Amino acid sequence: MEGLLTLPIIDSPAMWIVYGIAAVLLVTLLCRRPTAKRVRRALIGIVVGAAVGAAAYLVSNVADAFGVDLPVEVGVWAAAAFAGVGLAIVSLWDSHVWRKIVAALSIVWFVVTAVIGINAFYGLNPNVGTLFGVVASAPIGLPALIEDRDAPAQPIHTTWTPPGDMPEVGQRGTQAIPGTVSGFVARDASVYLPPAALVKDPPALPVVIMMMGYTGNPDGTIISDVLDGFAAKHDGLAPIVIVADQLGGDGSRDPACADSTTFGNAETYVTTDVVNWARANLNIIDDPDYWTIAGYSNGGGCAAKYAAKYPQTFQNVIDVSGEEFPGSEDPDAVVTDVYGGDEGAFEASKPINIMKAAPASTYRGMTGIFSAGSEDPSFLAAARAVSTEAQTVGMDTTLFEVEGADHGGTAVSGGLDKGFEVLFPVLGLSSG
Repeated sequence: MEGLLTLPIIDSPAMWIVYGIAAVLLVTLLCRRPTAKRVRRALIGIVVGAAVGAAAYLVSNVADAFGVDLPVEVGVWAAAAFAGVGLAIVSLWDSHVWRKIVAALSIVWFVVTAVIGINAFYGLNPNVGTLFGVVASAPIGLPALIEDRDAPAQPIHTTWTPPGDMPEVGQRGTQAIPGTVSGFVARDASVYLPPAALVKDPPALPVVIMMMGYTGNPDGTIISDVLDGFAAKHDGLAPIVIVADQLGGDGSRDPACADSTTFGNAETYVTTDVVNWARANLNIIDDPDYWTIAGYSNGGGCAAKYAAKYPQTFQNVIDVSGEEFPGSEDPDAVVTDVYGGDEGAFEASKPINIMKAAPASTYRGMTGIFSAGSEDPSFLAAARAVSTEAQTVGMDTTLFEVEGADHGGTAVSGGLDKGFEVLFPVLGLSSG
């Protein structure tokens, strides 16, 4: 079962096999002795199916069903899949038993193919497990703890010499982080150890706690790939990363980055349990100057909130395509379900309002990177709004547009690339 969950489905043989089978099924359905009745029926099925798929796409955008505008590519996949489904449905009539079986199989397969295609376009769920919100267990071994984890007197890159047997790339895997204080039930976190963390005498390194989107998974593929690239250029140095689950359960509910009786203590889990676990289990520098809170989409909103609320823990933040405030998709439901109807508490939880209410100089010395895709207007506006306030209150901010990106994987990798370009010298991992 674990093997199936970890099966790659982006730019992989499995993806192309799915596409190939869909093509074979489509050709099989089309290859019939043509009669006027069959041709007419097939055309009706294809046209009506495509219209249904296109309508579903348009209605989803008008109703803001997913919290973001779905790109045209999603509409194309939807129309194509439903066109195939329409053809398969009309093929059930006036046909041999074997063709009925092929048609029934095609209905399911065309939908699966569209899901795989749309997922590949977004580039966010690299394997079968993440596509369905399941984190496949792949425990990563953690090196023994070193004694000296205080802030270094000099930048790390000036005192570090990589040994000859250092791995070329880092390792990633999973770790269960219990909700010891919060009681929050989270899925296993992803942990990334850069090459420098895997040697016999590793240095203490900066740490990043990251959160992904809703609905999404605590999957560390994108950030670890980005950091492997940085490590290759900087003698194996990069932060240690925890991709934590801020959603809990099966990932289908949104706690809005807060503690609540409805969804559990998500905020305490990330800001206390995950923080405590990191200190107790990882060779990280125990100093807020070397701690970064990061997130994408829903997780980006959480990162902005936690950076604003807990500057004593996190002196750096990377907010990639983040919400302007947690719960922005459905504020009325969040006020009711998370804040018990207390609109004032909800307003006070917004990152911009937290920063405005903080004493002067609270954020001086902090570094914030805010990014979004140039083709993702609502989240780009959110990045601008939060970064503007962060700059106003004294944070050293960078606002970055990922050219040509929407709300998918390209925005994530592009935003993280820029974020670590800014942070590596701040964290002492490079000279600039």
